[in-house]
Amino acid sequence: MQLSTQQQYQEALIKMAVLFYQVDGKITLTEQDYLDELLESLDWDSPISRDAFMNDVIYHTRTAIDAGEATDVLKSLQPQLVKDANRAVEVATVMTGVDGERSDEETELLSLLTHKLLAKALTETAS
Repeated sequence: MQLSTQQQYQEALIKMAVLFYQVDGKITLTEQDYLDELLESLDWDSPISRDAFMNDVIYHTRTAIDAGEATDVLKSLQPQLVKDANRAVEVATVMTGVDGERSDEETELLSLLTHKLLAKALTETAS
C-alpha cells in the first residue's frame, strides 16, 4: 500500500517530534503529554497501527541518537516536512520548550531545521 503524502508527512512529523523528545536524554511528563496530544490530533491512515509505529520510531530514534546520528535522522525527514514547514517548526519549537528548558542538542537541531532544512519552504510561505 502506497501511503498518501499527508500520511508520509504525519509520520515524518512524529519521527521529528520523537527525535526532539529524546535527543537531550531526558523525557518529561510535559513532553510526553504534548507528544500524546500531537498523535491524537493526526488523522491516521496507515496499515500499521499508531502504537506499533510509535514503538518502532522510539526504538530507531534512540538507536540513532546513541550512534550520534540525530542530525542525519532530521535531514532524512526534510523531503516530507516541507509539505507543511510551518507546522513542523511549530511542533519542534513546542517540543523543545515544553519542559521549560532547551538543551544544547535541541537548540542545535532546531537551528538546523529552521535555518537549513526548511528555510526555503518557510520563506516561501511567508511571502
